[in-house]
Amino acid sequence: MFTPKYPPRDTAPTAIVPPSTTDAAPIPSPAQAAPVPVSNRPTVQLTPGSALALAAGGGAVVLVVGAVLVSLLLAVAITGVSVAVVAVVLRLLINDMHRGR
Repeated sequence: MFTPKYPPRDTAPTAIVPPSTTDAAPIPSPAQAAPVPVSNRPTVQLTPGSALALAAGGGAVVLVVGAVLVSLLLAVAITGVSVAVVAVVLRLLINDMHRGR
């Protein structure tokens, strides 16, 4: 499906040289291009069902990775808030100890 289609070598176009009106040297025809090597690997052909399964699998991976990243972000945020609350409580306790209450 994604492999290029080349015309057979027998039907390759030839160079057409326009007739010259001056006594200039004739224009040489371009050299034949080197043959393209043919790959022996099998091509991957996607059917509509396999393309749909591939898209669904990719979507599921994106959702799972997104959920993991959001949960990690929430864990860091909750940890930061709890450390801040503990710091405020400890500061109040230390200030009360210094005042002698």
